Amino acid sequence: MWFSCISSTLRKKTGSNRKLDDSSTSAARERPRPAKVPGCCGSAAMRAVIQRVTKASVTVGEEQVSSIGRGLCVLLGISVDDTQKDAEYMVRKILNLRLFEDESGRSWSQSVMDGNLEVLCVSQFTLQCILKGNKPDFHAAMPAELAQPFYNSILEDMRSAYKPELVKDGKFGAKMQVHIQNDGPVTVELTSPSSPTDPKQMAKQEKQQQRKEKTRAKGPTESGREKGSQRSRQDPSASSGAEGDVSSEREP
Repeated sequence: MWFSCISSTLRKKTGSNRKLDDSSTSAARERPRPAKVPGCCGSAAMRAVIQRVTKASVTVGEEQVSSIGRGLCVLLGISVDDTQKDAEYMVRKILNLRLFEDESGRSWSQSVMDGNLEVLCVSQFTLQCILKGNKPDFHAAMPAELAQPFYNSILEDMRSAYKPELVKDGKFGAKMQVHIQNDGPVTVELTSPSSPTDPKQMAKQEKQQQRKEKTRAKGPTESGREKGSQRSRQDPSASSGAEGDVSSEREP
């Protein structure tokens, strides 16, 4: 008698538990999943890895297609959202980054243009990776049929802004062996800024950039030179040129 009562009670509890399990499972199915967070990159933007090198070269198969001596090796990844503004920003920054020492040995004082050095640019769509678990996804990269002419235009802009014979590149779309002898090592990651959608903000940024370029073209003012000489007299160690002495001045 008592055994049958226990069995009946257990059956009732088991049935209610099954109903709870079914309801919790359906609720879990209806609950919206959180958005995936990119594991490698955020929003799409042009990306570059810039390395100061003593030499670098690109080989395809058994053939060396390009090589440079002292200068910069640039790995460039173009995204689906990139525009000419992103290209102009990257070209300007690559050519003006002060990653080299000057004649007196002061670090972080000269750009590749100041030193009359070389640039090796290599297209690398894998910089646009987004990790899905442990697998890289490259849908943020611009498709090859669009990226190739865009990449070629970036090279042309760089050659026009500098010296054509000093700007080299790899072979777009090929399986390349890139040999880099990093000097330092010095490696800089560069990302193009997000462009504002407000026309007034865009016009404001354009004017600010034009003022910066005019100021840089004119060189230091008389008052600036006087202040610099006063600081040097007051603090002889202010511009010692020691390794790691990074200037706070902004480049275009």
